[in-house]
This record gives sequence, C-alpha cells and structure tokens, in this order.
Amino acid sequence: MTQQSSVYQRRRAPSPSELAQIPWLNLLAEDARTRILPQLVVSDPLPGDHVCRMGRPVTFWFGVIDGLLKMSTDSASGRTITYTGVPPGGWFGEGTAIKREPYRYNIMALRRSVVAGLPIDDFHWLLDHSIGFNRFVMNQLNERLAQFIEAREIDRSNDPDVRVARNLAALFNPALFPGVGEMLRITQQELAYLVGLSRQRVNVALNTLEQQGAIRIEYGGMRVLNLPALRAYGTTG
Repeated sequence: MTQQSSVYQRRRAPSPSELAQIPWLNLLAEDARTRILPQLVVSDPLPGDHVCRMGRPVTFWFGVIDGLLKMSTDSASGRTITYTGVPPGGWFGEGTAIKREPYRYNIMALRRSVVAGLPIDDFHWLLDHSIGFNRFVMNQLNERLAQFIEAREIDRSNDPDVRVARNLAALFNPALFPGVGEMLRITQQELAYLVGLSRQRVNVALNTLEQQGAIRIEYGGMRVLNLPALRAYGTTG
C-alpha cells in the first residue's frame, strides 16, 4: 500500500473503454448487466501496492484491465513463493470468492496497473442468477487447475530455459488472459520476478527461445510465434 492512499481508497467508476475489456460482461443477460454495471469499480495500483493480502477477508472478485500483477505467498521462513503472474484480461480468486474464505496469497502490482473489482455479494448474485456467468467461472476454475498442475511440474525442473519457456507460455493462456493476445508487455526484470531467476539468466533463456523461433523480443515485451512449442518446451517423446 502507498502511504498516500490505499488501492481501495483510490477506487473509481470504470470508463467505457475499461468496461469493454471485462470478458464476462457480454455473457450477461440485459437485466443482470444493468444490475451489475453500477457495482463495478476500478483502481490504479502502483508498483508494490497489494490488491489482496494473505489472511484478509475477501470483499471483491478482481480482474486486470491493464498492467501486471504477481500472485505469491510468504513462507514461515520468510521466503516468498511466486505462483503466477496475472496479465491483462485475467480474473482471479474465484475459488476464494465462492467460499468467502480469507485470502491464502498476496496479489501485488509489478507495474502501474488498472484493476477492476466486483463486490463479493454481487459475485454471488451472478452465480445464483446468470448461466453465462456460471459457465465463465467454471471454465476459469478448470483452466486454473491445469495452470497450477503445470506450475508444479515447472517447479521440479532445474533447467532455466524450461522454466522461462513454460512460465511464459502460461501468461499467453487465451482462456485465462484474453487481454494479452500475441504480444505480452513485460520486462525481463518482471519476468525474472515471476520465474525466480536472475534477469541475466532470463535474458539468456529468452535469446535461446527467440533463436528457436518460439518468440520474438520486441520493444516493451515479447511476441509469441509458436505457443505449442513454448508449452511443450523441454518435454520428450
């Protein structure tokens, strides 16, 4: 949190262009959409601001309109364990929201971002009244399960190139992060934070992936050229 004002205190009504980037809004029937639109808020977290903190009660279901967030936990030894990044289009915490549990992870902005929030009571109202919304949430949960199974496999790899390739592929998941498209705006330092490697080692891995035709390093980010190759990087058979 910044000392001047918290992410919550800086909340505001979303602009029309920000609303257009919320992927589940168009799945709602007109009456549900009319009810929900006035309840949506957005905020503009700065680098280092926390959107969610471990142990805090859930009050909103969140999604990224712009920027990049990091999902992590702090172990008893003080070590930070990073699970994933959340790029544009990503909505997260639906499991916590459904169960109304305290957060078991931290969500922190790695850069200046725009984050949307749907109040928890309105989230549950949509679960009770919207088939389209239920399907979206079910698909999120299914994709999230596959994402974390993949993350466990990545953690077992000692090959830095594999770690970078597979983590990068996860950020290009079109179901979880539809706002990314083919170009992910991320710096090598930000990717290093997510992967748990030095920026220099991430740079080596990215150059290898570029030479193999899987990505192209561009100003301000990475463009995916061969997503299946990224996802399968380091596998055999």
